[in-house]
Parts: sequence; C-alpha cells; structure tokens
Amino acid sequence: EVQLQASGGGLVQAGGSLTLSCAASGFTFDDYVIGWFRQAPGKEREGVSFISSSGGTTYYVDSVKGRFTISNDNAKNMMSIQMNSLKLEDSAVYYCAVAPWITSPTPSMALYNYWGRGTLVTVSS
Repeated sequence: EVQLQASGGGLVQAGGSLTLSCAASGFTFDDYVIGWFRQAPGKEREGVSFISSSGGTTYYVDSVKGRFTISNDNAKNMMSIQMNSLKLEDSAVYYCAVAPWITSPTPSMALYNYWGRGTLVTVSS
C-alpha cells in the first residue's frame, strides 16, 4: 500500500523559510513523479513543484521559481521542498502526491494517483 506522510508545515513570517518533507513507502513502481500541490482557502488546488524519481528533472510553477527547491532522496524514501523567501500568497495546505509510471514532472493533477494528508503552511506579515 502506497503511503505518503507529509510534515514540516507551520507558521512563518514573510521572507522566512520552511522545509516540507514527504516520507514515502509501499511503492511498487520503478518510475514515478513526486511533488507538491497546494490549496489556499477559496482557491483551486495548484501544482507547485515536482521531481522525477531519478531526480534528474524538476518542475516549478512560475510563482515559486527561484525561491523553492525540491529534492528526492531515494535511499531514505524522502522527498523534500525547501521554501525560501516565503510570501503571504504561499499560505496554503500543501499536499504531496505521486504519479506512478510517469517520467516527466507535470502539474497535471489527474496523473497523481496517491496523495498524502496535507500540511498547513501559514505565512504571516
């Protein structure tokens, strides 16, 4: 059974940093894309950042480019995202998700079959 456990959310001031982690287990597929979606109150869920299982390719939504860095440690079955220079608009519930047998990072939500519970990130002024 695929399980994704997200952690690391919290309250941070604007301009600050936070690292989210997603512990993964139960994968039965060799190739996959893993990453983060987020959903702010009253807004649609959006793809934030994704990484291939090899770690060779990544995707970032334009609004986080240059501020967020995603990484995947296969040995530890842990995917993380370092979020720097946080803005008020980064406040949201962040969800880690996995798209099995996909090799190119993509924000296409329909491809992500497995989801973890969200972790709340609140950026204050």
